[in-house]
Amino acid sequence: MSKIRVLLADDHHLFREGLANILNSQVDFEVVGEASDGLEALVKARKLVPDLVLMDISMPGCDGLEATQLIKREFPGVTVVVLTVRDEVEKLFEAIRNGAQGYLLKSIRSREMLDLLRGAVRGEAAITPSLGGRMLEEFRRLSQQRVENPAERITVLTAREQDVLGRVAGGATNKEIAETMHVSVHTIKSHMRKILSKLHANGRHEAALLALREGLIPLSRDHLE
Repeated sequence: MSKIRVLLADDHHLFREGLANILNSQVDFEVVGEASDGLEALVKARKLVPDLVLMDISMPGCDGLEATQLIKREFPGVTVVVLTVRDEVEKLFEAIRNGAQGYLLKSIRSREMLDLLRGAVRGEAAITPSLGGRMLEEFRRLSQQRVENPAERITVLTAREQDVLGRVAGGATNKEIAETMHVSVHTIKSHMRKILSKLHANGRHEAALLALREGLIPLSRDHLE
């Protein structure tokens, strides 16, 4: 089994060392590089092209959010998960807009973190549970907002794509959406690729945020179940 190659980006050496020990103790993870700021993370990502980048936000020079955007722009296939002490929903949304696949607080237990990181590499959302409820509340708030003429843009997405994206906004994984809609995971991934292309979004969560903000999709009870 091939290991998940990980790049760590954090300006605290002791934290990186502890995190590296946790990851390297697992049979399916391998830490291949470390960086102490965002710019170094970008340089290391170019050199190593890891599967996963664990990114702190507050670092000197180029911060983690900017580095996430730069890395995702050059390497869209690299999974970036933010690992931080900052529990603001605003930072979570900014990370998602910049292409992050997840947002984890450093207070998380190691076992839970490892499970969420494995899911993130598979394309699932990796969000600290304590932030999940607040994120959904913001989704609901955004779903009530409408641009002046959303009908002009809602035609960009097919009815099927709107359904898929609505379920993404409700927190469902590709596998869960596929089971609910009685199609294959491959079909859902194909829908998501088209959605991201049409909305010019960096990731599934950014696409959901954009669609909710502009009234392109509803966040119905069905999507939250």
